[in-house]
Amino acid sequence: MKPLLTLLFFTSLACAQNNITEQKITNNTALKPENALAIYNNYNFANLWIQDRPTLGILGKNHQRLKIKILSVKQDINNLNKYSITGKYAIKGKIYNFTGSIGIIKIREVKNLHFGVDNEYESHKIKSQGILIAEYKFKEDSLQKNTGIFKGKLYSKWYLSAKDEIKYDDIELFSDGYFNNAFIGTWQPNINAPKKIANWGDYRVPNANDDFDIGAGEFFPSKKYISQGWEDYSPTEKENWWK
Repeated sequence: MKPLLTLLFFTSLACAQNNITEQKITNNTALKPENALAIYNNYNFANLWIQDRPTLGILGKNHQRLKIKILSVKQDINNLNKYSITGKYAIKGKIYNFTGSIGIIKIREVKNLHFGVDNEYESHKIKSQGILIAEYKFKEDSLQKNTGIFKGKLYSKWYLSAKDEIKYDDIELFSDGYFNNAFIGTWQPNINAPKKIANWGDYRVPNANDDFDIGAGEFFPSKKYISQGWEDYSPTEKENWWK
């Protein structure tokens, strides 16, 4: 009975965390309950993940700074909800390559469209808005040392434009707490070692410790974590470390 109770506990915990993430990324915007995945089968969401946005990440319980960049995204012609990924990440000054996939498993539309401050986007004739939930798995180059696998769930905000194109939803960019492209999961080393939490996102770090981000209008790490690779962090940094 104990294994069953443990399984039920972690299943319930995962569902609760999913609901919390959906609420946070949409700023508690009401979502339609149904999965609209079939409606959006013929749309390409690739541009959501190759935006030039400030991406902030953490690795492990000490919140070591994780820099990560997706460099290419290609939709699978045989499975339009799956995308092939290449990218790089940096930890403690070392840069690693990775390849992998993102597979969309759920799409939820908002009940009421939002148009930003003073309804500035109302004239854009937006057709729909929502979030997508996907599963991702990124494998690092096995020829490099100290590598592993990133695995977890991704939450992305999008809207459908008047031209019938999927766009990155930054309409609420200037609202407190805005973030997008929340990757929430783990990093499993290729050696026999425990998993570590590995979370990253645009503009904010999702599911970090409550005392980690002390910024109000924008992200800023607390002094407690500065020694974990955040010493030189600046909100205006534009370092292209992956090139």
